[in-house]
Amino acid sequence: MRRLTIGILAHVDSGKTTLSEALMYRAGALRTLGRVDHGDAFLDTDAMERERGITIFSKQARLSWKGLELTLLDTPGHVDFSAEMERTLGVLDYALLVVSGSDGVQGHTKTLWGLLKAYGVPTFLFINKMDQPDTDRTALLARLKKELDDGCVDMADGEGLAESAALCDEGLMERYLEGEPPGRDDIAALIARRQLFPCLFGSALRVEGVDELLDALAGYTLEPDWPEGFAARVFKISRDERGERLTWLKVTGGTLKVRTPLSAADWEEKVNQIRLYSGVKFQPAEEAPAGTVCAVTGLTRTFPGQGLGGERGAEGTLLEPVLTYRLLLEEGCDVHTLLGQLRRLEEEEPQLGVVWNPRLGELSVRVMGPVQLEILQRQLRDRFGVEAAFDAGGIVYRETIAAPVEGVGHFEPLRHYAEVHLLLEPLERGSGLVLDSACPEDVLDRNWQRLIFTHLLEKEHLGVLTGSPITDMKLTLLTGKSHKKHTEGGDFRQATYRAVRQGLMSAQSVLLEPWYAFRLELPPDCVGRAMTDVQRMGGSFDAPDTVGELALLTGTAPVSAMRDYWMELTAYSRGRGRLSCTVDGYRPCHNADEVVAAAGYDPERDVDNPADSVFCSHGAGVTVEWNEVRDYMHLDSGWRPAGEEPAAEEETPVRPVTSYSSNAALEKELLAIFERTYGPVKSRSFRPAPRAASPKREKPWKGLKPRPAGEEYLLVDGYNIIHAWDELRELAKADLDGARSALTDILRNYQGWRGCHVILVFDAYRVKGNPGSVDRVGNIHVVYTKEAETADMYIEKTTYEIGRKHRVRVATSDALEQMIILGHGAARMSAAELKFEVDQVNAQIRARLN
Repeated sequence: MRRLTIGILAHVDSGKTTLSEALMYRAGALRTLGRVDHGDAFLDTDAMERERGITIFSKQARLSWKGLELTLLDTPGHVDFSAEMERTLGVLDYALLVVSGSDGVQGHTKTLWGLLKAYGVPTFLFINKMDQPDTDRTALLARLKKELDDGCVDMADGEGLAESAALCDEGLMERYLEGEPPGRDDIAALIARRQLFPCLFGSALRVEGVDELLDALAGYTLEPDWPEGFAARVFKISRDERGERLTWLKVTGGTLKVRTPLSAADWEEKVNQIRLYSGVKFQPAEEAPAGTVCAVTGLTRTFPGQGLGGERGAEGTLLEPVLTYRLLLEEGCDVHTLLGQLRRLEEEEPQLGVVWNPRLGELSVRVMGPVQLEILQRQLRDRFGVEAAFDAGGIVYRETIAAPVEGVGHFEPLRHYAEVHLLLEPLERGSGLVLDSACPEDVLDRNWQRLIFTHLLEKEHLGVLTGSPITDMKLTLLTGKSHKKHTEGGDFRQATYRAVRQGLMSAQSVLLEPWYAFRLELPPDCVGRAMTDVQRMGGSFDAPDTVGELALLTGTAPVSAMRDYWMELTAYSRGRGRLSCTVDGYRPCHNADEVVAAAGYDPERDVDNPADSVFCSHGAGVTVEWNEVRDYMHLDSGWRPAGEEPAAEEETPVRPVTSYSSNAALEKELLAIFERTYGPVKSRSFRPAPRAASPKREKPWKGLKPRPAGEEYLLVDGYNIIHAWDELRELAKADLDGARSALTDILRNYQGWRGCHVILVFDAYRVKGNPGSVDRVGNIHVVYTKEAETADMYIEKTTYEIGRKHRVRVATSDALEQMIILGHGAARMSAAELKFEVDQVNAQIRARLN
């Protein structure tokens, strides 16, 4: 038996739920017909749905007809619950769009049609309420062709169906002209490719045309070719009457069985139960083959739009809430408990967009309209016993930019490193955020690039005008840089966030506001007033039309101006006017200066979204403001604004900020390296606390030369220190290279704070043919001695050469070496003394950071 999932969609009051009742009744799934106006519809199971006579939550029903096993998904028709409807589109094989014969194509009907096109769902149309007067089948079909798609065709017109099908394909046209009309399989293929849209006419209330609709669904649909491997798409989260969490999903490949472990990147859980629902009743099942829509228990980490197994996750929804409301909390209300309750509702309705502002102690939510807000209040009261109140509400604004700009971010506190360059470009309205990369993988490894994209998507980045989320932009990674030892994942998060923010601060930002597409039906004598009002709002409209005895005015206007217009309309039309609005995307704000001033947002004081960058100077983090940060970047992406020529080559100035990777050149003579790289360096004011002097050091050693007043150098016998310090000695037993790296990091911190020059020396004299090496690791030099040269020999030679002009200390616990270096005018330091100073430096660094 073929298995299909079909969603029923419609503008509110088009008879969608009534049609669902009729389909189940004719297929034998119901013994008696229920009615929405009687409050006994099979699929309107929630008390709020029965009271209001509208569908609020999507429901499913199971039925069979002539070899076809159908799962019907009845979706909400009210515009306030469009998000609930949209989440089902990703699991539909076909859609059934219900159009009211008395009203024709309405504003929300066009919105639904656009969504079906965007999701690529093949669609049948049922024109309902044809039993009402003044319904013209021919006129309605012509209007469908004009306002929806020219592929709309009357299924009852056999000749017209064949001709329309032939026009869709050149091969079919040739056969049609030769006297061979398209067959059933040909038409089914055209429908599946969304080239043909069958239209059926009838009355759901009178069960007229319902059998013909079922026959069309059974005869002109194709079952998808399901893959063998397991795959599933989550489209809804809910809870049953006992509070058990239900994950609603469609199996899109293989078979799902009870106790099957399902997993994502950070969790793995088992399916405890598989439920096949029809209305509020369900049948438990041991397995669910591909094509099945079911609810499962046992999963606690799933979310709508998630892909499981081989299924990809959804990319995001097209419809978004445009109104935001702040909760008015009663005195003594436990805000954290309320936040948890709202998060639970947000799990079921992700578009709710719960926002907690800890600085202001405020909770807010985003909704599509006032009806959804009323339902939210009812849910809080019925499920959690919370009497919620909300303020007057506001508009959900968005921000974008007017021209391309480069954003740069650098994050380099001590022992961290990351740099990111992003190109921010404006896109067409409704594009959202698009990510791309122009950075070669030999410049920045693929894993780091993927991490940057993850950070771009994991957060709602805010604009700089009102602190509203950004949209309609392309973010391209131009270049970036990491450090082999000091880059962690969190470093690129900070650099990425700062790059986005710095680009926004440098750009010309544009404030966007949501607009409605409205449909206004009112008495003819009120049309002039309505047109004047729309113009006052800053909106636009088409030429007035006539619908029966009423005038019809359609157009677009800002949500901020039209959101409460229905009350004004009711007053001046004496209750005869009717307004329906659907969100029509975002456009530049008509009163941007006023909105920005009212918001009072200062982007430079938003500590959660910094635009400045952090660099490393002398071992400490230094913050550079966003408008100066470009002068300190370590990379040049090469991007320039249109018309701007690259700057002429100049001698690179000395920058006040240094980094682990800012100098790489090394010379053979160590002293020359130091003098060329550092120049005059001021010592830090920090010195270790004085200690009681050793008796042997109370007198000067015989023949000890006075110390020169030059810069301070510290030479460290690496392996001697490793074996003298307990933590490094234990580490060396398991990982000698790790112990060397750990000591190197410790001394880098030490040098950065003390301002001295550190030379870390390791024995490599036993390595045959080893020429030795002097490498710059961050801010210190690491030496590996050459063949037949011990660390003692290297330190003795270097102490003699440098000690004539500079102050030199040597850290080692080798007594013989201590005697030799003292003879060369250097000061010796034991491993224990070095440990003491290192600990004090670390304590001082922590205090400064705190």
